[in-house]
Amino acid sequence: MSERKVLSKYYPPDFDHREIARRRGPKQTGPKIQTVRLMAPFAMRCTRCGEFIYKGRKFNSRKETPPNEKYLNIQIFFFHIRCTRCSSEIIFRTDPKTSDYAMVKGAVRNMEPWRNRQAEEETTEEHLDRLEREEAEAAGEERDKNVMAELEAKNEDARREMAAADALDEIRQRNARIHRSEKEGTDYADAIVRPEDEERMRQEEEDAAAARRAFAAARARDDVVTVDDDDYGEALPTNGSLATGTDRLGATTSPESDEALMPPPPVPKNVPVEPVKDTTSAPSFKRVVKKKKDHSALLGIKKKPALV
Repeated sequence: MSERKVLSKYYPPDFDHREIARRRGPKQTGPKIQTVRLMAPFAMRCTRCGEFIYKGRKFNSRKETPPNEKYLNIQIFFFHIRCTRCSSEIIFRTDPKTSDYAMVKGAVRNMEPWRNRQAEEETTEEHLDRLEREEAEAAGEERDKNVMAELEAKNEDARREMAAADALDEIRQRNARIHRSEKEGTDYADAIVRPEDEERMRQEEEDAAAARRAFAAARARDDVVTVDDDDYGEALPTNGSLATGTDRLGATTSPESDEALMPPPPVPKNVPVEPVKDTTSAPSFKRVVKKKKDHSALLGIKKKPALV
């Protein structure tokens, strides 16, 4: 059994190294051809048998590199494959102009609506002009964006500087106030009125005014005079009072006024006068048990009556 790592080789006794000569075969002419394994770059249909070949199917192809086929000094490669049904030859090539592949013969590429047909049909000069125009437009948009970004940055810096200056002024005023209080021996901390303190004081004043109005309204309701039936009957004016123009409260009126000529209607004795409810009484916190709702009736469930 031979060794796995051979360190010494056998040379026969009649070995002559001068007999070993470099073998040079004929130089290959024409395009360079290699056998490569590739996948179909697009979906196609064979023109001979109508077989559909989907994108991504693997083939053993021959890669041809013609030296005179170039686009802007970019090499163009040709690939030869065979149809999986009829074994007819299908040839397609690279297309550096559109960064895609182009069909040469043997099959038809499937319709792809997203492809830019206009860009494929334009010439080299038109393609270069279009690229230059797109680059100029992109540069103009980038310049406009940079100008707007610089303007926004300047505005933000100005706002930040103003805020810092305001904060610095406030700190200086506070330090000066503290220094003056230390010299004079007076504490100015209580004399400082802050915005939140002003808001709280204003809210307290509004609450106090609302409370005063509520108490005044309740006091006015308590001062309403309730007239009983007997008092109302005694207060009715007589014929003499009508002539002299005195009302039931003793106020004198002129005989020409409508109130003196037309006395108020009498109140029947049998009609009870409702007492005025005291709305200022303290609320009761007595627990009130609420009656449970019959949800079965809402759902349409009829309960059978109890037998007992």
